[in-house]
Amino acid sequence: MELKSQLVKKSDYLWELPPHVKKGMRVPAQVYASKKILEEIGGDKSLEQLTNVAMLPGITKASIVMPDVHEGYGFPIGGIAATAWPDGGISPGGIGYDINCGVRLLTSNLQKEDLKGRGEELAKALYAQIPSGVGKGGNIQLSEKELDKVLTLGVQWALKNGYANKEDIDKIESRGRLDNADPVCVSEYAKKRGIDQLGTIGSGNHFVEVSYVDKIFDQEVAQIFGLREGQLTILIHTGSRGLGHQIASDYMKLMVASMGKYGIEVPDRELACVPFNSQEGQQYFKSMAAAANYAWCNRQVITWEIRNAWKEFFKGKDTKLGVLYDVAHNIAKVEEHVVEGKKKKLIVHRKGSTRSFGPGHPEVTECYKSTGQPVIIPGSMGTASYVMAGTAQAMDESFGSTCHGAGRRMSRRAAQRAVNIHELEKELVGKNIFVRAGSRSGVSEEAPIAYKDIEEVIEVVHQAGLAKKIARLRPLAVIKG
Repeated sequence: MELKSQLVKKSDYLWELPPHVKKGMRVPAQVYASKKILEEIGGDKSLEQLTNVAMLPGITKASIVMPDVHEGYGFPIGGIAATAWPDGGISPGGIGYDINCGVRLLTSNLQKEDLKGRGEELAKALYAQIPSGVGKGGNIQLSEKELDKVLTLGVQWALKNGYANKEDIDKIESRGRLDNADPVCVSEYAKKRGIDQLGTIGSGNHFVEVSYVDKIFDQEVAQIFGLREGQLTILIHTGSRGLGHQIASDYMKLMVASMGKYGIEVPDRELACVPFNSQEGQQYFKSMAAAANYAWCNRQVITWEIRNAWKEFFKGKDTKLGVLYDVAHNIAKVEEHVVEGKKKKLIVHRKGSTRSFGPGHPEVTECYKSTGQPVIIPGSMGTASYVMAGTAQAMDESFGSTCHGAGRRMSRRAAQRAVNIHELEKELVGKNIFVRAGSRSGVSEEAPIAYKDIEEVIEVVHQAGLAKKIARLRPLAVIKG
């Protein structure tokens, strides 16, 4: 029987597949979605993948997906899976190939009017400053020794080398550094792929976007976040580049070869996992942390590049750019959560899912303790993005997690076939959105038609209580690989 027809409605925005629907499921599979989004989900294998995740050794409470869910490698994108510490499974597929792909939002002291029709000019200025594209190297020449420092220190390396200030670090998830990182666990080939890519965007759905605050939904929280209507902002979306991809590939092979030793069987090799406290599990976790540190440092160096271009472009104006927040959405972390009334230490996998910790949580930056952690949700190119705030309900229901974007509804290849690049460019310019990209096919892959309706996705997580709407952003200029 088709899995979709077996979904049980738990509330207006939560649906569940009980463990009996598929042999081997240890916990239910939960889907946060509206009826409209459920219709779109049926077109790929994401529900099948979600039930497969529910078979992982040590999985706790439920396998969960957000409304931006779509088919991925093994795990669905938009997914959350928490396994029991210390011997539950850890799976590279539950983090993804772009380790610590994430987003950062910069806020300016300038208004939309300060741009005065110079959007295309600003796009060119930023594109000239920020290296982007497949395999594209950056302007920073690292020695092997310095790369190891980046992998170990994360944004602290950027601070020591003049690419960051202390105020930046306070506004980054985990302060831009996981302290269990160990460069020794990273292969020489992975290091070779990352040694010249610091400060680069890459390709695919990665971008830098100049936007403005189009609407405020919560004035009190927006004021604490430093947001106001008409304000110019900048979104950065990228991750650990070739280094993170190679780490995922290396450890996927190792775990496929090692599962038998621990008596683990999975229905899909892309779900390959080993016990967290095993030698292989610890090696991967230390390597993943190193890639996460690289990604945070990468977004920090890009911030430095943007600040340089911004200062030059807006000469004579207040050109300060501050970090509102930086969040990962492809990562695994050891966290404490309450499950069935008991506090438990868990290994939380988030793959295309954003941390959404609520007010008062000890890991939330001090200045945001009263509001909950800022949650940055980018839309597709040409549509809105959102700033949200974490909630106590997310802590109770989804291991402090929410969606990470609009979520694809069309594959990259299908988008290339469906999109007329000339019409798309004309449409974007008609909306005063200027795009600079190294590849025209890359632009068509990321057309709005390829993605779910961001407004629908945001409404689901807002109404479900997993994140609270604070502000909406509209794009003005987009820089892509």
